[in-house]
Formats: sequence, C-alpha cells, structure tokens
Amino acid sequence: MSEFLAELVGTMILIIFGAGVVGGVVLKKSKAEGADWVVITIGWGLAVTMGVYAVGSFTGAHINPAVTLGFAAVGEFPWAKVPMYISAQLIGAIIGAGIVFLAYLPHWSATKDKAAKLGVFATDPAIRSPFSNLVTEIIGTAVLLMGLMFIGANDFTEGLNPLIVGLLIVAIGMSLGGPTGYAINPARDLGPRIAHAILPIPGKGGSDWKYAWIPVVGPVLGGIYGALLYQALFLGKLSVTFWISSVVIAIILVAATRAELMKNHAPKEINETVKN
Repeated sequence: MSEFLAELVGTMILIIFGAGVVGGVVLKKSKAEGADWVVITIGWGLAVTMGVYAVGSFTGAHINPAVTLGFAAVGEFPWAKVPMYISAQLIGAIIGAGIVFLAYLPHWSATKDKAAKLGVFATDPAIRSPFSNLVTEIIGTAVLLMGLMFIGANDFTEGLNPLIVGLLIVAIGMSLGGPTGYAINPARDLGPRIAHAILPIPGKGGSDWKYAWIPVVGPVLGGIYGALLYQALFLGKLSVTFWISSVVIAIILVAATRAELMKNHAPKEINETVKN
C-alpha cells in the first residue's frame, strides 16, 4: 500500500467510526439516540485506534494534518511529503463522511434539527466566541502532539501503541472537548464539512463556513506548538521557531482572555454609566 493510500484509508476509517458514533447519538430514531458525551468520546478514541491499527505499519498513521505538520516542524518528518499526506487525509475524511451519510440514510429525514445534522460531520462551539474557541483548539491539539511524543518515548508491548493513542483521544475529549467538540484535526472537520455541503442531505441547512477556519487554524497552530514545546521542555531544544511560535501563541491567549473579560465587564460599566 502506498503512503498516500494508507493515509487516505486511515483517515477514512477514523471518520467512519468517529462521525458514525455522533450520528448514532444525535440522529432521530437511531437505537443509540440520546447516548451521552462519554459515548462520543470513547467512540472517537476507538476510531483513532482503528485508524492507527489499519495503516500504522505503512505511514505511522498520522491521519491528521496537525500531526503531520507538528512532526515536520521538529524534523521528525520530511516537509516534502507534507502536501501529499495532507491531501490524502482530506480526501479520506470526505469519503469517510460520505459513508456515514449512507449508513444513516433514513435518519436524515427523520431528524429536523439542522444543527444536529451538521454536528455529525463537523464541530461547532458550545459558546460561540472566536478567540476563545481558537484557544481551546490550540490547547487540545498541543496536548495531543505532546501526548503522542510522550507515548513514543516509552516502550509498550508490541501492538499496544494504537490503543494508548486512542485513550489519549478519549482523555482529551473528556477533559477539553466540551467547549468546541474538540476537532484537534483539520481534516476531521474540514473534510466532513465539505461532504455536508455537497451531499444531498434532506433539510440540512448551511455548513457554517464562518466557523470553519477555527478547527483548521487552531489545530495547525496547536500541533506545531505542541511538538516544539515537547522538544523544548524534554529535549532542551530551544529553536528560533519555538520562540516565534511562543510569541504568537501568547498574543492569541492574551487577546482571547481580554476579549472575554471585556464581555463580562461591559454590562456593569454600562449600568454604572446609566446610573451616573
């Protein structure tokens, strides 16, 4: 199997299981309807595990552009292969989403909630606040990359690594997934969002393209920074790229914090002005 096909198939498997569990939980008249967030996080963790088991021996199973870019940023992966890997991941995600659409064919018409239908394919925030949502995705993906490097630095029984990686995804989902639905993977969100836009889903509504940049940019920044941070903290490699990235991340964190604080204080200030 070629590297291109391996990344395509691995990402396709990821989406079949991951978007599939969301479909089971949110679509009407599914036997899994109403199952909770824990089911979704475990489903996504197993989705990653299966994807890694499927193609890990061919490519290391990045199945995530943020992982590919993070490894490339620290010299663990050749930049020349990055476009090919990311293209394969995006195509695989679109195909996987199409298969999920087919698996739940009668349930799209039974489900009237347009947001629920989109939620099968793409993430959306619990509270829409662009800077804060971006920070959440940066943190989640940075933790992902650091976790992958933690796992790689330890010896496990042969064949156990994919399961440990899946548990990492479950942990991220349970602890950091609440604010945005934890895309932590540009292909995982963008590919199915494209599929949602082009598939003939009954009563589907819009694909929320205004939000779509956040689960792409956030994971890219977080993945690169997570890999650089791991090398800085654990290997003592303090590159110029690390310091530049640190400044960029710091600016985003400050901007997000300031924006939220201003929101919280605005009503009080207005009230005081009215009273005076």
